[in-house]
Amino acid sequence: MTWILGVFLFLSHVAGILTAIFALMSSRTSQGAIAWIVTLVSFPYFAVPIFWAFGRPRFYGYVSARGERDTVLRQVLQRYRPYMEPYTSRPEAVSGRIRAVEQLSMMPMTRGNRVDLLVDGEATFESLFDGIDRAEEYILVQFFIVRADEIGLAFKRRLIHQAEHGINVYFLYDEIGSRGLPGGYLRDLEEAGVRVSAFNSSRGWRHRFQINFRNHRKIVVVDGREGWTGGLNVADEYLGRVERYGHWRDTHVKLQGPSALALQEAFWEDWYWATGAILALHWVAYQIPEASQHVAIVPSGPADGRETASLLVQHAIHGARHRLWVTSPYFVPDHGVQDALILAALRGVDVRVLIPERPDHLLVFLSAFAFLPEMIANGVKIYRYQPGFLHQKTMLVDDHTAMVGTVNLDNRSFRLNFEVTAYVPDKTFAASVQAMLEQDFASSREVTAQELADRPMWRKLVSRATYLLSPVQ
Repeated sequence: MTWILGVFLFLSHVAGILTAIFALMSSRTSQGAIAWIVTLVSFPYFAVPIFWAFGRPRFYGYVSARGERDTVLRQVLQRYRPYMEPYTSRPEAVSGRIRAVEQLSMMPMTRGNRVDLLVDGEATFESLFDGIDRAEEYILVQFFIVRADEIGLAFKRRLIHQAEHGINVYFLYDEIGSRGLPGGYLRDLEEAGVRVSAFNSSRGWRHRFQINFRNHRKIVVVDGREGWTGGLNVADEYLGRVERYGHWRDTHVKLQGPSALALQEAFWEDWYWATGAILALHWVAYQIPEASQHVAIVPSGPADGRETASLLVQHAIHGARHRLWVTSPYFVPDHGVQDALILAALRGVDVRVLIPERPDHLLVFLSAFAFLPEMIANGVKIYRYQPGFLHQKTMLVDDHTAMVGTVNLDNRSFRLNFEVTAYVPDKTFAASVQAMLEQDFASSREVTAQELADRPMWRKLVSRATYLLSPVQ
């Protein structure tokens, strides 16, 4: 038995050293690399399996699928790209600000869109259901969370009705976010003809421990002409029907025009990863009469070669001159975003960050208090929403640009989740977002430096300790 133990210890340390080398070469931050290397070399017995489950910095299976996509999916897109050219922003009209967004998204900014702000759950589901009911050929559905509650069953009935009437319906869900979804819910959809798939982040033996990645996108596309995205999932709490959360504050957008095809492309790639199937969809842009709004759809995720979500947020912050208003339920940004917010406040920008008063993820909530004192000391104003739980993910830059999407300002959204953002450089849309956020700030209270300083020492220690765990929260 002694020699068996010796062999086990030797192999464990070899695995720890090899994994530490991998962590050194692949970690996105020096702090993360150092933490993993020390742990893997010192305690390989438990650190090696934890690393391969939670510490992998990129979604390697999806990276491989993207390589295949360049030779398979792109061949399909290349046939239809010419149809998009009349709706892409003209080169002479593209500023450096817009060009950076296009480079991050790897998609063109399109014009001729109509963007409608959906300010809460009632408006969102009314718009979604209306769009689903008007579908003529196909419906693409993707959510992080789907529940078999009142709104979830109503959603299912509509999809089944459309599938039974000859509409092609594709339903993609995240198996972690929707882990409580009963099998019967999915079987009912499949028996009606809906094509159903989990995102399958751990698909294949090479990726079976890849459980820390999530597909957090919320996308619905109807006939390639209309699309919806934002913060809402399909569950009763998003309509304020769950007592634990009370009033639920969230925001979605409806897109009509060429931008719907960009949302469609994000779904299309995810479906290909999950199922290996290439969907035959419409790729000819639908023109909205008299519509003039510009939109860039920015998908982001752990398969990207760059940290797309974090860079997009930093780009928006650095571009602010007068106003920068941000809402996020989970506010534990990386140091780049923290520094950008502080710099904006120091140059005189009205920087406001709206977070919840009550948490739904305690560790993330506590982590924020580790760095809030420094931000407040440097002029960043922090507000906490009072009427209920705040879940919206929005950003307003001056009076010309607004973003609505699925990205939270935390490490998980920046590096571990697949996300999507609608970037809208349009004054009319920005004005509607400003009016919405003015009401939200009116229902909030500002956090003071004295309030944070008066916290008992044990709470300060807990905040610092949980902040250390922010890379895997």
